[in-house]
Amino acid sequence: MLTIDGAGERLGLTIGSVVSLSLEPPLVGVSVAKEAAMHELLREAGRFALSLLAGDQEAVAQHFARGVPPFAHWQGIPLREGDGPPLIDGALGWIRCRTTSEHPAGDHTLFVGEVTWVETGRGGPALVHVGQGFVSL
Repeated sequence: MLTIDGAGERLGLTIGSVVSLSLEPPLVGVSVAKEAAMHELLREAGRFALSLLAGDQEAVAQHFARGVPPFAHWQGIPLREGDGPPLIDGALGWIRCRTTSEHPAGDHTLFVGEVTWVETGRGGPALVHVGQGFVSL
């Protein structure tokens, strides 16, 4: 789950994967469709957060995959308190990043983020997107 806080607007997007790119410095990559509403906002925000969803958080993933209108975006979504991009409460872990570069990748852009903060959450199976749906592993 990718989130940003840009220009006072908090947005979230369910993404298919997070890629570890480097240990020194710690870098991760996320791919976002160029036509996604989040694309330009992520570029402008300059930072993002990732909430690694647990196996029982499929409803959260589905909510942000549907493109819910901004006025209803966060209704019923439990968040952790804090500054910066929103963090989904109850996740397996959280990562905050500063965007360091972006690279065209077909109809997507690969955004590279330098990890600035990490915290582990609760234990349990992860929510994984496989084929056309989600599974708990």
